[in-house]
Amino acid sequence: MYAFEYRQAKSVAEAQSLLASSGGRPLAGGQSLVAAMKLRLAQPGTVVDLGAIPDLKGIRRDGNALVIGAMSRHAEVAASAAVRDAIPALAALAEGIGDRQVRNMGTLGGSIANNDPAADWPSAVVALGATVNTSRRAIPGDQFFTGMYETALAPDEIITSVSFPLPQKAAYEKFPNPASRFALVGVFVARLADGSVRVAVTGAASAVFRATTLEAALAKAFTPESARGAKVDAAGLSQDLHGSPDYRAHLIGVLASRAVAAMR
Repeated sequence: MYAFEYRQAKSVAEAQSLLASSGGRPLAGGQSLVAAMKLRLAQPGTVVDLGAIPDLKGIRRDGNALVIGAMSRHAEVAASAAVRDAIPALAALAEGIGDRQVRNMGTLGGSIANNDPAADWPSAVVALGATVNTSRRAIPGDQFFTGMYETALAPDEIITSVSFPLPQKAAYEKFPNPASRFALVGVFVARLADGSVRVAVTGAASAVFRATTLEAALAKAFTPESARGAKVDAAGLSQDLHGSPDYRAHLIGVLASRAVAAMR
């Protein structure tokens, strides 16, 4: 580790001011940023802790949406009766993140702001057509994730909450790395309130993306067989020691089929 200034903000306005004046980085649960700092992959001169800001916490039902505060920890989402009642797929997703320490420290806002290519939360944001609310604006989920570890956030912009529209049904399935529990491939399938189908994939490319061929197939027949039979193009998918693009393309269809079957 190296020397840096630690500041704890008491409000969103104070945090935004500190970030703007220092050029520092916000600290949510620390599960990504602290690890990156230890490896010197990130070297901010100032770290602004968001943990004491009450406006960033809480889970509530707001009409036909579920609003989750950015500083809500994965374990809190997994255990929330409101989440389990409104969108149980989100509780299941949160329960499958990392290990117990990660779930008890990591946050929704921190995860999507970091936008790791294999993180679970981005798939839920995109598949459910969620809105990312910040200290400045509301960003549609489809426009939030812009590339590997990149988002639409400005340097001093802070995620305050995420608003998830309630779907008719939804499910998330992933093939996890046995060590990290990150997704080698994760697929979130949602049938929205208007009957449309959205399928978002994480872990298979440089950033989360929608699987449009699967969406088209499931729009015609919402069955596991339709998902398994849809052709997923391997072009542009990740190649690494864990799997080839063809392998990941195969997993996308398999996991989408399992997600649809889980909704029945």
